[in-house]
Amino acid sequence: MPESAIAPLDLRCRRIRFRAWHRGTREADMLVGGFSDRFLDSWGEPEIVWFEDLLAEQDVDIMAWAFGTAEAPDRYHGPLLDALKSLNYIGLAR
Repeated sequence: MPESAIAPLDLRCRRIRFRAWHRGTREADMLVGGFSDRFLDSWGEPEIVWFEDLLAEQDVDIMAWAFGTAEAPDRYHGPLLDALKSLNYIGLAR
């Protein structure tokens, strides 16, 4: 299907999902990609913007924030970061 036939939100979500699953390491792919697979379809604009901002961060930082070994910047604090920290990634393994 040509890109012009895909709704803008669908195209945006496809790009987000691709970026989430192609981070550079298998561990980061599973963490970030698994998180997007679990929640992306239920998000509205504010959550999507939050996640797009998160995707610009370094994998090592995202993983540290998710595992609680480093403090995330204030702009990421809230229910989405809480969900990132509590998701069962073992159950998401492909």
